[in-house]
Amino acid sequence: MRRDTFLRTMAALAAAGALPLTARAAANVKMMIPANPGGGWDTTGRALGKALIDSKVADSVNYENKGGAAGALGLAQFVNGSKGDPNAMMVMGAVMLGGIITGKPPVSLSAATPIARLTSEYNVFVLPANSPLKTMADVVAQLKKDPGSVKWGGGSRGSTEHIAAAMIAREVGVDPAKINYVAFRGGGEATAAILGGNVTVGGSGYSEFAEYINTGKMKAIGVTSGARLKGVNVPTLKEQGINVEIGNWRGVYGAPGITDAQRKALTDMVLAALKTKSWTEALEKNNWTPAVLSGAAFEKFVDDDFASLRATMVKSGMV
Repeated sequence: MRRDTFLRTMAALAAAGALPLTARAAANVKMMIPANPGGGWDTTGRALGKALIDSKVADSVNYENKGGAAGALGLAQFVNGSKGDPNAMMVMGAVMLGGIITGKPPVSLSAATPIARLTSEYNVFVLPANSPLKTMADVVAQLKKDPGSVKWGGGSRGSTEHIAAAMIAREVGVDPAKINYVAFRGGGEATAAILGGNVTVGGSGYSEFAEYINTGKMKAIGVTSGARLKGVNVPTLKEQGINVEIGNWRGVYGAPGITDAQRKALTDMVLAALKTKSWTEALEKNNWTPAVLSGAAFEKFVDDDFASLRATMVKSGMV
């Protein structure tokens, strides 16, 4: 076979995803992060990008942040702007499902291509350091006295912290429809509001608040896990008599219209990245729990979780 014919053949096979990772040229990945900088999706997307480069399956990763509407704005831009692109990825997760349920955006998540679930993380509720309230019991007492006076701050409507706040209200005998929830476009905005005392109680993934909890700028009053988080001395809601447990998983999708071979190639790239030292370090640093799921199993998980979240939100009066 002539050299130029061989090279064209190799290039065609690589484009189709028919070659092993080691035989393909490394990709130039475009990473859509459907949130503002500073939050969990942003941290996840950039950690994954670094791991893709470290595993040598990507030469470069270009990031684009597009926050708003629980990721729906970024989803719409991703779906409309990346069709057929085998190197495009979008970070997503439980928050996006909740946002779709409450917001009913015109662009469906089903238009994009499921690739893999990456991590799971539980939420923590915190008080500003100078808050007159000191415990979750204090928050509940105030909530029962005047639901509207407790201003809950967190991610977009339909986020796991929003759902958890509604579940807490329901469990303590308060109409969930009466909770005063303030949605922020990104983790940075929510953090600033909590540090400034502009909300009564804040909620987010533990990793986003850890440094402020450790330095005493925020007081952690409860986590949404079934058991205490490893190395974290914060009581669960269940320990405090509030029967609420909810996790926040994060994953990645590919562009609409990619072939099955391209989907497999993208999945293989992500799975290779998850084996790197930098990804392991990101898990430890951010207190993320590995929750890797790919292929048809991930696709089924998303469908099942969507149905489960919707049922929970209906029961909590959110939809």
